Amino acid sequence: MLITGYADIEVAVRAINEGQVFHYLNKPWEPEDLVIIMKRAVEHYRLVQENRRLLRELEVANQQLTGENRVLKQEIEKHYHFEHIIGRSPAMRKVIELVKKIIPTDTTVLLQGETGTGKELIARAIHYNGPRQKKLFVAQNCAALPDTLLESELFGHKKGAFTDASADKKGLFALADGGTIFLDEIGDTSPAMQQRLLRVLQEGEIHPLGSTRTVRVDVRIISATNRDLYGAVRRGEFREDLFYRLNVFPITLPPLRDRREDIPPLVNHFVRKYAMKMGKQIRGVSAEAMAVLVGRNYPGNVRELENMVERAVVLADDGNEITVESLRSEARSETVWTGAVPGAPLGTLKETTAALEKQLITQALEETGGNISQAANLLGLSRLGLYKKIERLGVKVTR
Repeated sequence: MLITGYADIEVAVRAINEGQVFHYLNKPWEPEDLVIIMKRAVEHYRLVQENRRLLRELEVANQQLTGENRVLKQEIEKHYHFEHIIGRSPAMRKVIELVKKIIPTDTTVLLQGETGTGKELIARAIHYNGPRQKKLFVAQNCAALPDTLLESELFGHKKGAFTDASADKKGLFALADGGTIFLDEIGDTSPAMQQRLLRVLQEGEIHPLGSTRTVRVDVRIISATNRDLYGAVRRGEFREDLFYRLNVFPITLPPLRDRREDIPPLVNHFVRKYAMKMGKQIRGVSAEAMAVLVGRNYPGNVRELENMVERAVVLADDGNEITVESLRSEARSETVWTGAVPGAPLGTLKETTAALEKQLITQALEETGGNISQAANLLGLSRLGLYKKIERLGVKVTR
């Protein structure tokens, strides 16, 4: 029997009353008609129940996804807190002080510096520590796309605006409404694109490709370049009016060769990061290997240092430390720093390494007011290990 009880009959009758199966009644009644009607009614009931089950599962999945997104957002925000930005050198302290001053405002920021100095890291820190942190942060490398595609990415387009525009698309400016947009390599944009960007800065409006309407947006703009934009303006390669709109609050990030004090803590950070990622136990970096790392010039800056450390972690044996042997793949012709420690005479590797260690320990102790535990943490050492180095090197500890 298709109908197994009064509940199914009740559902079938309700389905008939609601008009769900009337299309079967276009002929004189036959005994089998009731069977067909009841069968269709029960199928309809089962379909309704299945849809309800799927909706409940979808609701649970959405709740789980919302929770995961909230946790992920919290992790991202935590990653860009100032205590996670590694930079104890005077040059980086100056940058961080400037960033702290600009965070509470909506002022347009221009980040300048060589490739790999961490411009996007600073842009994200400005966003995730500021009043717009609950809205989106979106980034676009302006040198990565030709003009037409870049315009579509930034401003969006309407269906049919060009050959492959099969549907409407929101641009990054619209997505970032209320938040922040980071325009990397702004100096490589064409004059036509510079004109379109100028309109956004002046009017707060975007014009999607193929649309007859403008759309107002409230977006904080942070741009970045590794070029001398002022020189580009003088040569007629960059619009002067756009330059002054972007250059409201310029911040210049120093190259790694000008902040060598930051190399050891950066190295220790990257060693921990990649050792954890690869499931390795790495006991740190030998003094000789650290001296080699500090002595390089890094044309690729922090990004190049990170790549070097990742490669060294791959080569290092599990349970051992990073040694000079782990860095041998990096031996190539390049300009090398002429003095491992500022103000110290050149000597043997052992002498240079000792002088470097003494300088870094002294600086860490000064920053922590002579607190051994905090200084050891800054240097990536154990408390006992730092004590031994202080005694061996004759470092004075003042509180």
